[in-house]
Amino acid sequence: MPGVTGSFVVADYVVFAMLLVLSAAIGVYTGWTARGQGGAGHFLTGSRKLTALPVSASLITTFMSSVTLLTNPVEVYQYGAIFGLLSISYIVAIVVSSEIFLPFFYRLNITSVYEYLELRFNRTIRLLGTLLFIAQAILLNGLIIYAPALALNQGAGTDLWGVIISTAVVCTLYCTVGGMKAVVWTCVLQIGVMLAGNLSVIIKAVMLQGGVGTIWSDAQQGGRINLWDFDPNPQRRNTFWTLTIGGAFGWTTTYGTNQAQVQTYISCKSVTHARVALYINLLGLMAVLLSSVFAGLCLYSVYKSCDPHTAGLVSASDQLMPYLVMDILTGYPGLPGLYFAAVYSGTLSTVSCTINSLAAVTLEDLIKPFTSLSAKQLSILSKGLSFVYGVLFVAMAGLASFMGGLMQASVIVSGVTQGSMFGVFTLGILCPFANSKGCLSGLVSGVMASVCVILGALVSTPTPEMTRPLPLTTEGCNFTTSLNSTFTALPTQLAPFTTAIHRGLDGWHSISYLYYGVIGTLVALIVGIIVSLLTGGHREKVDPTLTLKREDTLSYHLFKFLKEKCIES
Repeated sequence: MPGVTGSFVVADYVVFAMLLVLSAAIGVYTGWTARGQGGAGHFLTGSRKLTALPVSASLITTFMSSVTLLTNPVEVYQYGAIFGLLSISYIVAIVVSSEIFLPFFYRLNITSVYEYLELRFNRTIRLLGTLLFIAQAILLNGLIIYAPALALNQGAGTDLWGVIISTAVVCTLYCTVGGMKAVVWTCVLQIGVMLAGNLSVIIKAVMLQGGVGTIWSDAQQGGRINLWDFDPNPQRRNTFWTLTIGGAFGWTTTYGTNQAQVQTYISCKSVTHARVALYINLLGLMAVLLSSVFAGLCLYSVYKSCDPHTAGLVSASDQLMPYLVMDILTGYPGLPGLYFAAVYSGTLSTVSCTINSLAAVTLEDLIKPFTSLSAKQLSILSKGLSFVYGVLFVAMAGLASFMGGLMQASVIVSGVTQGSMFGVFTLGILCPFANSKGCLSGLVSGVMASVCVILGALVSTPTPEMTRPLPLTTEGCNFTTSLNSTFTALPTQLAPFTTAIHRGLDGWHSISYLYYGVIGTLVALIVGIIVSLLTGGHREKVDPTLTLKREDTLSYHLFKFLKEKCIES
C-alpha cells in the first residue's frame, strides 16, 4: 500500500555524485592517454582498435535510455508480462544485423552511414538523411535529459536544473575530451550501475512481499502472466505479432542502420570482434528486459490493492517506479541514490553516444565534402562539435520543460523517419536495381505515411478494447481524502487539438505503436522498388561493392566450411 514517500539524504547524493565523477574521470583519463594520437578518426571511432566486451556494453546502453528504465516496468504493471515477448524480436534483429548490415558497413570502412547514400545514390539523399537524423536526435535527447531530471526532482526533491546542467556538463565533458573510447568505457561503468539499481529495487520488493512466490502468485491472480496472445488485429497494443514483428523491424532499424550503433560496432578491431560484441549485447538486452518485466511484476505485487496513479499519488503512470523507490527504499540510505544513478546511467549512455554520432555525421557529411582541412584541424573541430551538441541538448531540455505536450508530439513525429530511412538503406544494400529516383520517392512516401499514422494516433487514441489494460484498484487504500500529486510528468497529448479533431474521426482507431516503423519501412521499400523499375533502374550498372556480397555473411562461410569438410570426408 502506498505510503508517504521520502527524499534524498546525504548518502543518496554521494552515490549519485560518484556516478558523475567516475564518468568524468574516465573521459579525462582516456583523453590524457590518447593525447598523442591525433586525428578525427581516433576521436570518432577509437582508431578501430576496440575489443568486443566494452563495445557490447556500449551497444546495450545506447538505446536502453532512462525513459526505457522508467516505462518498461510500468508497461508490465498495466498490460502484463506479455511485454517480455519482445525478447524474440531482439534475437531476430541481432541475427539480421549481424548477417547483413554489420559486415557490409564494416567492409565499406566509413564513419557516417549516410556517406553510403551518396556512394550508392547521390549527395542530395545523403544530406537529406543526415539532416533528418540530426533534427531527430536533438529533439529526442532533449526529452531524454529532461524526463528523468523531472522524475528525480519530484521524487527526491533535487533541484531540476541543477541535475539537468550537471549531468549534461559531465556527459559533454567526457565526450569532448575522450571521444569514442571514453563513450565506450563509461558505458561499461553505466551498465553495471543500471543493473545494480534495478536489482536493489527488485530485491527489496521481493523481501517486502515475502518472496518470489508471492510476487508470482499476485501476478497470476491479477492476470499479469498473459504470455500468449495471437490476435492478429494490428490495432491491439501488445500481442505476439505486434511484439515480435513490430519489435523486430524496430530493433533491426536500430542495430542495422542507426548511426550511433553502427559507429560503435565498426570501432572494433575486426569484424569478428564486432559480431561477438553484437551477440554479447543480445545477452545484455535480454537481461535488461527480463529485469524490467520482473520489476513490473514487483510493482504490481506492492500496489495491487492501491494503485498510486488511480489514487492520485502520481499524476502519470511513468512516475510509478520513482514513487516505488522512494516508498520502499527511503529507510536505506544510498539505495534510492543508486536507483536514480541507474536511471541517469541510461541518460548518460544514450546522450553520449548520440553526441559522438552527431559529431561524426556533421563532420563527415556537412563539413569534409566542402572543405579541405588538415587532420589536426578536423580533430579539433570534432571535439568542438561534441561540445556544441551538448549545449544544444541542454537547450532542448529547457524547451521540453516549457512546451510540454508539443515537445512530446515533436519527438514522436521525429521518430517516424527511422522506419523510412531503414527502407532506404535496405533498398540500396539488397536491391541492385534501386536508383536515386526510387530511393527519394520511397523516403518521402515512407515519411508521409508514418506521419499520417502518428497523427492518427494523436487525434484518435485507441480504445480500451484494443489496448486492454489490466484491472487496477484502490480498494486497499487507507486514506479518506485525495492526496495532492507527488510527481509531475510531461503532458502526453495535445488535448485541445485532439479533442476537436477526434469528433471527425470517431470510430477510427490507431494501430499498435509497435507498427509505426513497419509502415514507414514497407512504404519506402514498395514505392522505392516500383519507381526504380519504372525509371529504368534495372538497366543501371551499380558498383558491386555497394551492395551486399555473399562473402559478407557468416552463413556463407559456415556453409562453405561444412561443404569442404563433407568433400574431405
